[in-house]
Amino acid sequence: MSRETNAPQAGTVVAVRGSVVDVRFEGPLPAIHTLLRAGNGGQVAIEVLAQRDARHVRGIALTPTQGLARGMAVEDTGAPLQAPVGKPILSRMFDVFGETIDRGPVLAGVAWRSVHHQPPPLVRRSTKSEVFETGIKVIDVLTPLERGGKAGLFGGAGVGKTVLLTEMIHNMIGHQEGVSIFCGIGERSREGEELYREMEAAGVLPHMVMIFAQMNEPPGARFRVGHAALTMAEYFRDDEHRDVLLLVDNIFRFIQAGAEVSGLMGKMPSRLGYQPTMGTELSALEERIANTDSGAITSIQAVYVPADDFTDPAAVHTFSHLSASIVLSRKRASEGLFPAIDPLQSSSKMVTPGIVGERHYALAQAIRRTLAQYAELKDIIAMLGLEQLSPDDRKVVARARRLERFLTQPFFTTEQFTGLTGKLVSLEDALDGCERILDDEFKDLPESALYMIGSVDEAKAKAKEKTKSEPEPESESKSEPMPQPAKEAARAVDDA
Repeated sequence: MSRETNAPQAGTVVAVRGSVVDVRFEGPLPAIHTLLRAGNGGQVAIEVLAQRDARHVRGIALTPTQGLARGMAVEDTGAPLQAPVGKPILSRMFDVFGETIDRGPVLAGVAWRSVHHQPPPLVRRSTKSEVFETGIKVIDVLTPLERGGKAGLFGGAGVGKTVLLTEMIHNMIGHQEGVSIFCGIGERSREGEELYREMEAAGVLPHMVMIFAQMNEPPGARFRVGHAALTMAEYFRDDEHRDVLLLVDNIFRFIQAGAEVSGLMGKMPSRLGYQPTMGTELSALEERIANTDSGAITSIQAVYVPADDFTDPAAVHTFSHLSASIVLSRKRASEGLFPAIDPLQSSSKMVTPGIVGERHYALAQAIRRTLAQYAELKDIIAMLGLEQLSPDDRKVVARARRLERFLTQPFFTTEQFTGLTGKLVSLEDALDGCERILDDEFKDLPESALYMIGSVDEAKAKAKEKTKSEPEPESESKSEPMPQPAKEAARAVDDA
């Protein structure tokens, strides 16, 4: 989108302070957000962020400024930063400038669009709240995502965050004819390379676009890569009329990059050192993620909470945009309960009778209540054993442990590691299974029969298969001097 009012002008560098560059123009000044090129071959890209007076503009460099000096010529490109759009961008990996970084063939047959767009107007937005089905039981039942909404994914290293994202991409592409876009903001280069290989191995790359601004890149590049990813997503939503799954890792690094840019530009910092324009900048990005009459962009964003302080301004501003929060638990991962989503800490604004229906709402509340009661009883079980509980409490424990195992699920993207065939479970099957477990239909089956299955009907077949292949010994190993509480509880529940 080139400016029509003024022809591109030539300028001169008058000051360089880190990533901030001041440029003097003799003619009309370039507009805000215009991209300037400087240095040998124009390798230094500068985005205009302020017009200081009638002759000077101040911009932030999106590339390193080594070699840039006062007096160097600057070219006004006459256009803002642009991103490539079109079908050829599928299966490719890009940087913030839309240049491929996957060593693939030269990109051809694409159009270029400005990364700066307004959010869709209210008249185009869908006013209906719809659930975005993922095929993953624990998410669809307890923390359903909103079609065209934003979900936050909280989790440390090694708890299955990337696996969960990869599985959602697989399910989106294979069963909803959608497109997935992965946006890495401040990613380590190792993480980007690993993700690319994993996506390639899982076979989901042909319907996916990846765009990165790595951790070692200037703050300007990290600040703009989210806008570039949304420009690509808007093309598939508005032009191709397809649903888009946008994965952002990590939204906190976007805010952090904005704070760096603000500080470099000399703005007075606000609370806790954050930029005074944080709310506006985050809203300009988040409000573009929306459900319109032509399609929907559904976003799942990894969110880092500084020092686990949920009152931090970055966390507070991010939460105001989220419709669901998915918390991954290291404790559940260590117990082998994958996906390791903590059902009590996770939440969704979609779980209301008016959106998901009375039955789904009542079941979700009953599941949470059962799991919360079990969490309260765990200390008693660890100290005294299950047999010290009342009969009613024993039933609660039995239901909760079976629910925990039923809410695990084998993933398509981990078949090569686990040897288990991936399962896609419809919301109706997941609700039906939870309802039958709460009604004690499976109290006579061992807990292990419900572990890593799809629909609940597979449990009985699995239990029969296990009985045939591995007949259980008549006597339990009661000679153990002090069995582990978890093993003791499991044995007692199975006996019950």
